Amino acid sequence: MAAKKKARVKAARSGKKSAASKAKGKVARKAGSSQRGKAAPKKPAGRRAVRAAQVPNPWNAWADRFEREAATTLRVMRGFPSDQGAFQPHPRSSSAHRLIATFVGEQGILLGAIRGTLQMPLSFPPPPATIDECIAAFEGAVKEVLAEARSARPESHSRTVPFFGGPQRVARIPAGTLANILLADQIHHRGQLSVYNRMAGGTVPSIYGPSADEPW
Repeated sequence: MAAKKKARVKAARSGKKSAASKAKGKVARKAGSSQRGKAAPKKPAGRRAVRAAQVPNPWNAWADRFEREAATTLRVMRGFPSDQGAFQPHPRSSSAHRLIATFVGEQGILLGAIRGTLQMPLSFPPPPATIDECIAAFEGAVKEVLAEARSARPESHSRTVPFFGGPQRVARIPAGTLANILLADQIHHRGQLSVYNRMAGGTVPSIYGPSADEPW
């Protein structure tokens, strides 16, 4: 009698386990079917792609600064008496015409650096014949440099170009570095020209602060 009772209890337990297993199987199959009907989640953008989208083009910041400085340089150039191109403060100094023509020639170097076409040794076209022509040529060249810089690809900022690396030595330097060097050289020669202006009887405009001719 006891043996029959044990057998019935065992059978009941087996039935419960079987029913539970069937129920779990139905739930799993339903979940799997639901997942197959859904589109796979999109993978997040790679870190490199995100960084590339966030990093600004370095040429744009350079162009903004170049535009401001060139506008000031143009005002200093216009302050020099246009009929005194032969003026020299010292026998070893450049003439005013030659100094002002330097601003024009450097724009050609900048264009070559930005485009990646710069070659050594440097070659320059003949300078404009008069100071007024130099001013007009500089103004036009600045517009060309700005357009080129603002349309340049970011990677061209680090592309190397040939330039002076020291006395009688040519080195390859990043185009962006050379652009900064040439902008600094423009600012340097602009200060030189401001002294010519005063000595030749011209006007010295406000540069980074007030001047006698443009007090604040």
